Amino acid sequence: MRIRKQTDFFSGLMFIVVGLGFSLVARGYTMGTAARMGPGYFPFWLGIVLALLGAVVAIGAMSPTGESDRLARWDLRTVLWVLGSVVLFGLVLKPLGMVLSVILLVLIASMASHEFTWRGALLNAAVLVVISLVAFVYGINLQMPVWPAFLSA
Repeated sequence: MRIRKQTDFFSGLMFIVVGLGFSLVARGYTMGTAARMGPGYFPFWLGIVLALLGAVVAIGAMSPTGESDRLARWDLRTVLWVLGSVVLFGLVLKPLGMVLSVILLVLIASMASHEFTWRGALLNAAVLVVISLVAFVYGINLQMPVWPAFLSA
């Protein structure tokens, strides 16, 4: 069999690897039963379903019908902007607070886009700050600094 749609094939492989990884880690927790689920029950079965979905996508990529495509080269610059922004977010969350950290995350990750505009990035940052505040701070009462310590005093 020949892989006709490389993007689907490698996406399917990624789903299989992630799903099996989750299932293997979940086996370390108590499984329980369908009536009394333990902490490992849901992640285990979710991982299995994800792996099966990945298998369906990967097998479908080898279908002789349909258009064929090739996997594009990775844009390493884009990957580094996005990954770097997430790592920086994790490092500055505690000292800068959530509001400034989310703004920093969005502005740096936006640099990865070829259609980057300051106006779009700032609007996106403002919307994500509001959503983050409502969901995490006020919705589920997650204990995290909202503002930097020097502004709270």
